[in-house]
Amino acid sequence: MAEETLETTIEATEVPSAPKALMFGKYDSTEVVVGDGGLAKYIDLAPTNIPHSGGKHANRWFGKSKLSIVERLINDIMRTEKYTGKKMKAYKTVSQAFDIVAAKTRQNPIQILVIGLENAAPREEITRLQFGGISVPKAVDISPQRRLDIALRNLSTGVVQSSSKSKKSISECLADEMILASKGDMQSFAVAKKEEIERVAQAAR
Repeated sequence: MAEETLETTIEATEVPSAPKALMFGKYDSTEVVVGDGGLAKYIDLAPTNIPHSGGKHANRWFGKSKLSIVERLINDIMRTEKYTGKKMKAYKTVSQAFDIVAAKTRQNPIQILVIGLENAAPREEITRLQFGGISVPKAVDISPQRRLDIALRNLSTGVVQSSSKSKKSISECLADEMILASKGDMQSFAVAKKEEIERVAQAAR
């Protein structure tokens, strides 16, 4: 009887497990799969409720690789002309875009974002070599870190440009861009830029 009472007391005093961290309180980043092995190391999917680090990784070698991929998207949108320094505005834009993507695709919007970045990340570009007074273009491979940087930059730039020429809100434009990029559609600005970069590099081999 004493042993049974002790076991009951231990079970009653067990601390309940902490709630799972969900992006924007809705989306689970731990179930997201990165298909591109080269980018997997640089796409941070650590669970967090609010993608805001306060810049603690700034000015550190490869520090941005430790930032949530969603926060990096927010930061890239914030660097554009209309959203410069407006972190809360960019945060709400991405949150609303994720809701639209989830409603349209019935999938985790973080997974859609990751697939879109994989499709928009170029594998080679050109550099300029100097031979005497002559500048010659030469195709070179791109590091995984730079591939991801270019994909995020083109995604954000395309969204801001399309929203300025459309009656749609920037959240709707971002949702459309993410969905198109995840399908590898050439109507996506980021995918189109990737194809352009690789086509120029192929000509310079």
